Amino acid sequence: MARIRMTALDVAPLSLEKAKIATFQPGHVDLVTTVAVIEHERHGILLWDTGINGAVLDPEAGYWAPGLAEAFGTQGISRDHIVDRQLERLGIGRGDVRHVVYSHLHLDHSGGAEYFPDAVHVAQRAELNYAFCPDPWTRPVYCDKDIDRLRRVELLPLEGNADLFGDGSVRLLRTPGHAPGHQSLLLDLPHRGRILLGGDVAHQRDQYRNHIPMPWDHCLSDTTASRRRVAAIERGGVPLFLCHEQADFAQLPTQGTFWD
Repeated sequence: MARIRMTALDVAPLSLEKAKIATFQPGHVDLVTTVAVIEHERHGILLWDTGINGAVLDPEAGYWAPGLAEAFGTQGISRDHIVDRQLERLGIGRGDVRHVVYSHLHLDHSGGAEYFPDAVHVAQRAELNYAFCPDPWTRPVYCDKDIDRLRRVELLPLEGNADLFGDGSVRLLRTPGHAPGHQSLLLDLPHRGRILLGGDVAHQRDQYRNHIPMPWDHCLSDTTASRRRVAAIERGGVPLFLCHEQADFAQLPTQGTFWD
């Protein structure tokens, strides 16, 4: 078995109305935005998602469409949260990252693409095709500036499930619904065993358990099918970690600690 280890970063603490992530749900919610840093003995550093771009924090830059920063509740984010700064604190330079794998290409997941121009960027082909020409309803959650940068890097488009390195340590599972090419990451850690990073198959546990849809879901029937698939894996003893769920993030290794 290949030796790999992982740690987690919260690259964008968000605070917003719950109805923005869970249809017709009242109240307010605080979220994390998880990036996983994975070290593979032969293939080096891999990132699972990249969070938002630091330019979002400059109101004069107009990086996102008007109103999106307020809608996403980015007021609690500082430049030190952004993925490149957090990697620096781990002793990882931008050029050390060899692969960037995306759950999907929404603006809170692909914004850090700019920081890793020399890496191989990995996404489902269906997601890349859609992100380059999204429909009007979901266009706001695909940032043109982020997607344009993906046109200038080395891309590895996947066609469904994939064993990324051919050794079983890093597997991608197609879980569409929230986005046309959404995927989840199944890691096989030598000592801890398998864990599933579910991306945005749901934003929170109650949403996942109770089959509550998200307003930005691309296809609700696909979301339901993907959640059932993920639940079947979870019932098989594989712990699931959702990207934006605070309780899940609290269980992951952080602050320079690792699971292996």
